[in-house]
Amino acid sequence: MKTKLNLSAFLLAAALVGAPALGWSQESTPSQDSGAKQDMKDAGHETKNAAKDAGHGVKQGTKKGYHKTKHGTKKAWHKTEDTTKGTVNGAKEGAKHPE
Repeated sequence: MKTKLNLSAFLLAAALVGAPALGWSQESTPSQDSGAKQDMKDAGHETKNAAKDAGHGVKQGTKKGYHKTKHGTKKAWHKTEDTTKGTVNGAKEGAKHPE
């Protein structure tokens, strides 16, 4: 008897949990349907927003690439400058004191 009561309670609980999901998943009535014209408008707005997001990503990538290139160029220039100064100074020393 207790098992039968537990089974009944379980089935009732499952029905109560599943019923709202079935109600929400049904199609809306034709009076609430937005129609083809509104669907096209919505698609246009979504396309516009997607293009804006893509453009923003390209802009950010371009800015980052520019700044990284600029930084790398300056870093290489400073390293070359230090090496060149050392070479010039060493050559001057060698010219003053030939062996």
